[in-house]
Amino acid sequence: MTAPATDIASVSLEKPLPEIADRLGESFSEFGFAIVRDHGIDAALIARAEELVREFFALPAETKRKYQIEGGGGARGYTPFGKEKAKDAEVHDLKEFWHVGRSLPSGHLLEQFMAPNVWPDEVDGFEETFKALYDAFEEAGRRILRAIAIHLELPEHFFDPTVEDGNSVMRLLHYPPLSDEAAEGAIRAAAHGDINTITLLLGAEEAGLELLTKSGDWLAIDPPAGSLVVNIGDMLDRLTAGHLRSTTHRVVNPKGKAARRARYSMPFFLHFRPDYVIETLPAFADGEIPEPISSHDFLLQRLREINLA
Repeated sequence: MTAPATDIASVSLEKPLPEIADRLGESFSEFGFAIVRDHGIDAALIARAEELVREFFALPAETKRKYQIEGGGGARGYTPFGKEKAKDAEVHDLKEFWHVGRSLPSGHLLEQFMAPNVWPDEVDGFEETFKALYDAFEEAGRRILRAIAIHLELPEHFFDPTVEDGNSVMRLLHYPPLSDEAAEGAIRAAAHGDINTITLLLGAEEAGLELLTKSGDWLAIDPPAGSLVVNIGDMLDRLTAGHLRSTTHRVVNPKGKAARRARYSMPFFLHFRPDYVIETLPAFADGEIPEPISSHDFLLQRLREINLA
């Protein structure tokens, strides 16, 4: 493992993984973020998904609320504007979203942890498109995790069984144009860390995404069109005792004409299996380390903190 990177990595996932593993790992250690190009998610599929996201969020509020599942912690279906807030935040984020999760067959060992998906009747092709995008995100995520494993000097496929049938969630996000009625201090997404293993984000080309550096400065992320912004979540941070950083980040409100324009993005929160126990890897267990905890219990703990459970 070499010295820390001085800027956020931008790598091609088409290259052999050993060639990009340390560049990715260094970036994740220093910033918690990296940019991944040539990720293999079909551009036509992304374009179709973006169209359907806009179509769904343009539906009347009462129509969208038909798909809000009370008591579900926002794990599936629709979560309305003003519901989620960051841990310790005073006001809610300025966003609404839809969640697609894993579909498990009846009788599956992990069925109790993953509710069935719901699909809007009003948007043609929604289910087909987002099932395909979910699978494509997952394939890209597995390849990124293999690069991370190489960087950590683990077997390349170390993470494969840890995320097999994981409780991963794809979020379809809509940040409406800013209104004068927003609560004082409210921004599109307040400063927060992600709960999961790694996050893969499509749609970060629109300005606003920022990460908090080790020196305490906010750094804007400006990826090339069509690339993925990838960041470390709390679960992988915990597994590596902070060697790979789950970095605080936010989506700030734009100014000028952009303030009157909606923002859309599609993050994929890749999770460990619910029954996977997050226990610090031996290579990083030389100091004070957290107690082992199942990924499911960790998820529930954090969902309560952000007002979704």
